[in-house]
Amino acid sequence: MACLSSEEWGIICDKFANAQNLTDVESKNDPDNDPFRSKYKARELLREIYCSLKSFEAGETEEDSDQRPEEQPVDGQPDEGICRGFSGDSRDGLRAAKLGVVEYYLGINHVETEELSAGQEHLMNCIKQLEKCRVSSENVSLFIHVRNQLGIIWAGRDETDTAQGFLETAESIYQRYMKEDGSPPTDMTEYFTTEEKLLTHQERTKRFELAYTHTMYYLAQVYQNLGETERAATYCHSTLQRQLQLNQFNPIEWALNAATLSQYYITKGRYLEGRHCLAAATVISGLAGEVPSEAAAQESDMESDHREQLRQKRAEIARCWIKYCLNLLQDAKKLLEDTIGELDTDCQEELKRARRHEEEEEEKGRKIALLFGSEDTFDSIASLEEKVQCLFPLDFTEARAVFLVGQNYVAQAKEYFQMDGYVTDHIEILQDHSSLFRALAFFEEDLERRCKMHKRRVDMLEPICNDLNSQYYLLIRRQLMFELAETYNEMLDLKLTLVNRQADTQSLDNHTIKKFNHLCSASAKYFQMFLDSLCSPEGKLPEHLEEEVLRPALVARFRVARLQSRLISSIPPVQLDNLNKSLENYKYENVASHL
Repeated sequence: MACLSSEEWGIICDKFANAQNLTDVESKNDPDNDPFRSKYKARELLREIYCSLKSFEAGETEEDSDQRPEEQPVDGQPDEGICRGFSGDSRDGLRAAKLGVVEYYLGINHVETEELSAGQEHLMNCIKQLEKCRVSSENVSLFIHVRNQLGIIWAGRDETDTAQGFLETAESIYQRYMKEDGSPPTDMTEYFTTEEKLLTHQERTKRFELAYTHTMYYLAQVYQNLGETERAATYCHSTLQRQLQLNQFNPIEWALNAATLSQYYITKGRYLEGRHCLAAATVISGLAGEVPSEAAAQESDMESDHREQLRQKRAEIARCWIKYCLNLLQDAKKLLEDTIGELDTDCQEELKRARRHEEEEEEKGRKIALLFGSEDTFDSIASLEEKVQCLFPLDFTEARAVFLVGQNYVAQAKEYFQMDGYVTDHIEILQDHSSLFRALAFFEEDLERRCKMHKRRVDMLEPICNDLNSQYYLLIRRQLMFELAETYNEMLDLKLTLVNRQADTQSLDNHTIKKFNHLCSASAKYFQMFLDSLCSPEGKLPEHLEEEVLRPALVARFRVARLQSRLISSIPPVQLDNLNKSLENYKYENVASHL
């Protein structure tokens, strides 16, 4: 401001510095009964700065001084209002920018004291000041920051389209500025800083790039809320990469976000990107340090919370690795199975011949993909990626390698999510472990070994199912009952296949018959338990089953009928009784009414 003396300008700069200190430092020590005390003081200082600037504004009229926008301009039109007006480095341009900065910080102050409407008004006043100027290195940072904040406000109100408009305008301004100028822009704090305290070009660039990183972060959330998942994933991936480049991230939060992003890639069959996200998440989470040993006598509450958070987040990342391995095995199974669910050897050989081309494509994919990491972490991430493949396993050896990685992460996840305190999480991990065994069994040609894998599934799920309280964990018990029933049924089919290979059913020995009947009865028992769980206390099924249990109930009823007909007995009356029970289940009166 040309009319201000150096002394007057120094006073304004001191007030601004004090306001920043009150907001960023002193406010952390405010008492619980007056949590915004420092921020209210900062607000008064900002108001005094605003009044000082306005009072020295040359040629100002009272009407201009008090003018406020009656309607909010519609953002989202990036080419309007950013190429006209004062030059950013002109006297009028700098005056408008300085008033805009004060309005911006007043807006942030009101938002932080939970006065959103007042905060929005000040932020819109900032935009009105900027409408007088062309985008330049002197004001581009403010152009982006204010739209970021307005985007956050509108997103918080579930006004996603409005938020999208502000944020996409901020993105467009950044991209245009970098294309046409690209020099390190003035940071907002520098408008009220003496010359000797101005930032270096490197620090200016870092702060500007961080502002744009925030734009991308908020846009990722907006696109997610709009259902544009692929676009959201792209922005999230770029945000994570920029955070690493700028060295502005919390290791645990960054790692969890990367692991979460991996789940999107996995569901799309993009295992190269999914593996890269998980490897990066594991390496970056290690930057948070080792989990401190538990020493209750010496450990403060803050240290205890930190230790607990580290353990939990790393366990959650381990669960994401489990899903990666499980989905890779299951998708490979879908690719290789024939019409009856067995391994199609012709398809297997054809895919093996095409493997070399796939490996070349994988290498090209790595070059195209936006890779995470810095000089310090890139090698560690690449090393971890090499320990698990991202191409579909085509035989038992490859499938077992994926399985073992998944099983290792099962053990890690269970260390934190124990049955005592995390019942649901613990059981979900066990179910994933069971699914890993089931997927691996598909690749095993030896039927005896395949049967033993299913027996491992039974051993891990059966005790849990029988111990769970149905009153509190009914839905989980139903899932376990059905899975156990199907697992026993799969074992039964495998045993029957083995018997048919070895001898006809007339020469079965007593041990084989006993084993066969045990598997048959166990499968029928758990199917019946599932059906019983749907009944009223009087033991009757409801007239109309809910849609989510209708199909499983019908499958269970028909499976029970079939299993009862498969029981083997050398006593004709017993065999006849089994067949009659089977017929009764096939004729069950409620079956037709539920179809």
